[in-house]
Amino acid sequence: MTKGKTDLANQLLEQHVKHELASLKGAKLRKFLEQELDELWGYAGEITLNRITSEEQVMGVIQRIVMDMELDAGIPELAAEMATEVLNAEVQSQTTLGEIITREQATGFLEEALELRQQRDRVISEIMAHPVYQELVSNVVYHGLVSYLYEDNLITKSVPGVGSMMKFGKRMANRAVPGLDETFERRLKAWLSDSLPGLISRSEQFLHSALSDDELRDSVMAAWVSLEDRTIAELHEGLGDVELQEFVVLGYEFWLQFRKTGYFENCARAVVSHLFVKYGERPLTDLLGDMGVNREVVMAEIDAYAIPVIDVLREEGYVEALIRRRLAPFYKSAAARKILQQEA
Repeated sequence: MTKGKTDLANQLLEQHVKHELASLKGAKLRKFLEQELDELWGYAGEITLNRITSEEQVMGVIQRIVMDMELDAGIPELAAEMATEVLNAEVQSQTTLGEIITREQATGFLEEALELRQQRDRVISEIMAHPVYQELVSNVVYHGLVSYLYEDNLITKSVPGVGSMMKFGKRMANRAVPGLDETFERRLKAWLSDSLPGLISRSEQFLHSALSDDELRDSVMAAWVSLEDRTIAELHEGLGDVELQEFVVLGYEFWLQFRKTGYFENCARAVVSHLFVKYGERPLTDLLGDMGVNREVVMAEIDAYAIPVIDVLREEGYVEALIRRRLAPFYKSAAARKILQQEA
């Protein structure tokens, strides 16, 4: 390209850049974005989800971003710091539990939980069958019987001196027959072992009948009434910064492991599959509408966020540099040179 044509091409480039910069500023920028939103929203009312993307593409994003992406070690540290700031924020001592969850909401959650009767019965049965609970029952009954025999029965309470005599007799018997205590304990515990299934069964029957919907409702709501006026700071009293940070780290480590499980992948796939079954052949505006997103919502976010960001990028020179990167190759191209030659 000759020097004259090069100068003309440069002049055209400069004017084009000025024109674009002027259109990406103030009211002109907002009008441009609003017009483009209208255009895009019109297409969204016609184009289906299946035309935009596919189930496998969405799963690919989840695989790459959620399941496989290596997360920096600074994330749990930052999360722990943020959690500590939240825990120590002044609002914790100024906000009561009742201001966060109303009594009506708590009642609603409780009523839904009470509908899970089958799950409740299963939990009770599993607790009763647990070895730790059975050992607890055995020890409670054993120590209760021993205490009753030597201290709390009706005879020792009613007849002065009987309790002391029984304890004295017990000591003397142990001296006369060493190991008598151990024999008594062994036989009593053997009896408890034989009787334990019956005790557990009766305990389970009692809990099933005692933990009725009305009893649970009254108990839980009584507990709620005692807590709803307490501040959040009072409720997490005793949970220090170090303990909180440890919980955050444990939660983060759990997430790192959980996201790579087949269970998580299959759950995600089930959700995505249903999404495409329901919305795949419907316009994108149907999906957006069901999510509560309409044109006004998008425009509000453009005003609040997009325009201020573009203003900063323009002030920093990025917008002009971008425009030049896009336009300069054209004005230096053979096509532009040919047009300029024709004009000449």
